Amino acid sequence: MAADRISSSLRPRASVLAATLGLLFGGVSMVQAQSLQELYDAARAYDASYLAARAQAESAEFKAGQADALARPTLGAGTSVYKTQTHTPSYGAVSAAGPVTVPAATMNSTATQIGLSAKYSVYNRGNSVTIEQAQRGLGVARADLESAEQDLIVRVAQAYFDVLNARDTLATAQGNKKAVAEQLASAKRNFEVGTATITDTREAQARYDLATAQELAADNDLRVKQVTLDQIVGRVGVDPKPLAQPVALPALASDQVETWVSQSEQHPVIRKAQLGLEVARLETEKAKAANGPTVEANGSLGVVNNRGDVQIPGSTRQAKVGLELNIPLYTGGYNDNRIKETLKLEEKSRNDLDFARRSISEATKRAFFGVQSLRAQVKAYEAAEASTKLALEATQLGYKLGVRVNLDVLNAQTQLFSTQRDLAKARYDVVLNSLKLRQAAGQLRPEDLAAVNALLAK
Repeated sequence: MAADRISSSLRPRASVLAATLGLLFGGVSMVQAQSLQELYDAARAYDASYLAARAQAESAEFKAGQADALARPTLGAGTSVYKTQTHTPSYGAVSAAGPVTVPAATMNSTATQIGLSAKYSVYNRGNSVTIEQAQRGLGVARADLESAEQDLIVRVAQAYFDVLNARDTLATAQGNKKAVAEQLASAKRNFEVGTATITDTREAQARYDLATAQELAADNDLRVKQVTLDQIVGRVGVDPKPLAQPVALPALASDQVETWVSQSEQHPVIRKAQLGLEVARLETEKAKAANGPTVEANGSLGVVNNRGDVQIPGSTRQAKVGLELNIPLYTGGYNDNRIKETLKLEEKSRNDLDFARRSISEATKRAFFGVQSLRAQVKAYEAAEASTKLALEATQLGYKLGVRVNLDVLNAQTQLFSTQRDLAKARYDVVLNSLKLRQAAGQLRPEDLAAVNALLAK
């Protein structure tokens, strides 16, 4: 009967504790809360680093267009006006009539010229290579944009779940403080009636002061994380939606690490390095082409109008068409050294590609094993949560029966709240690191956020 009375006296406190934990991790309905997809869309229109990468990619298209102009003819128009004045002094001369003096004279003339000129590169291997390099450069810019987009997705998701985790941490600290406060009040009452020593009260007071400090730290951390999220999306007071309860973690597309590694060949970093190697090879080809001939067609059409003191006044038309062949014979060693330089740069690009492949493979494996570990940790924390609740109830019962001291109850309460906090963080880490795994393998797309949105509260 005594045990039944003790058990019934524990039920209100256990129910209060269960209700507190439910509020902490059950999710509170948010007013106008934003989903991860909504905040990502806002960040795409605001984040400066992403917008800079997008502008850079767009500019590459126009740079490629500049290179394409090398394969097209050029046409120009020009005009000029020249005014000429010729002064001849007087001089003596001998004629049939005898010596005469030729007076000084001044002659003025004006020549106006209007014409068109055209050029076309009939054969220039260097120009053809430059055009190919520009196309590779366009691919590099697109790879950079894809990397920037993946980075933005991860940064937004990181800030999003950092805020949710900070909220849970603050709620955990507040719940822990409330539970410690109740235990402190109980210790004081027991001391007043003489059923406990002052040690219980002082232990509870020390734990309460620590819980207060932890609450202050958690509150500040939430403010900092909130500022970071606001800054990324360009809004103030962003309210992210929490995970729906019960939490259903996303499944991986494949449980084999080699599958993820094999997909990483399409990673934008690897594609960029591959394109860099192709550009380096083309640069070598262009350096070798500098020793070869070039053929250029030239043409002009013009009209010259002469007026004034000229022998043939009026307009004269001119038309000219020709081919120009250039063959470099000696450049002082410039071309030979340029070829040697490009060969070394080609070797560097080849090593850069190997390094990129190895780095992406390593990063993909680390990310995969990290997600696998986190998923296992979630299961372990869920089991620990259930067992810790039972341990707390048993410790509280033992305290009532006198076989447990106040410190045991405080430790059990702290253990429960710590487990709840770590479980929530592990769940967030699984979702976030699943996105990072796709990023490491080069498979992350904006469409992947739809799967994460399905995990959020409606």
